[in-house]
Amino acid sequence: MDTNIFGAVDQFINNLFVKEDDALQQTKQAIIDGDLPLISISENQGKFLHILAKLNNPQKILEIGTLGGYSTIWLARALQEGGQLISLELDQHHADVALANISNAGLSNTVKIRVGNALEELPKLKKEGAGPFDVIFIDADKEPYAEYFELSLQLSRPGTLIIADNVVREGKILEENSTDTNVTGVKRFITLLAATKQVTATIIQTVGSKYHDGMALAIVNEIP
Repeated sequence: MDTNIFGAVDQFINNLFVKEDDALQQTKQAIIDGDLPLISISENQGKFLHILAKLNNPQKILEIGTLGGYSTIWLARALQEGGQLISLELDQHHADVALANISNAGLSNTVKIRVGNALEELPKLKKEGAGPFDVIFIDADKEPYAEYFELSLQLSRPGTLIIADNVVREGKILEENSTDTNVTGVKRFITLLAATKQVTATIIQTVGSKYHDGMALAIVNEIP
């Protein structure tokens, strides 16, 4: 099968349903100009993420992995009036680019970026009483995805929606002896997710301009 059709269909959908505004388009350009990795979610994935978040009528959103702020903007626009989004980012340069993009989108009072290792920042958020969050989006380094999920549960409530991106890895999760830490990290997360009785979860495969991947979706039923 010609995989070029995935990108072509994505563009067809984007033309009908996404219609990025100037702030989103300028964010994508700023990511290129800032020499950040070109690994943001796609336009249609951004709209999908926005819809998922909005269904939960969120007052508080947590994002693990800011990059240039593209997904941050989509998520923040799903918040209730007066809502807040906290995004965790390891790299100061990435955070600086994202802050400029967020300001350009008129969301400076809505979004707070915390720079640091998420494995250290997440326990701090709990200690500070920042949660519970209504929506949590995990899209950072893949090796500690399982730990991000466990810490996210501690910042959740019954009904919290947890979304984790890039969990199919072009089907490489089927490789039993993979030495790719991105793959092994995701596999550890998937195994943990399936065994966690406190959530109702599944994984949806995705294809498009980002090729073959997938998102994990979990609704928290009870706090461990």
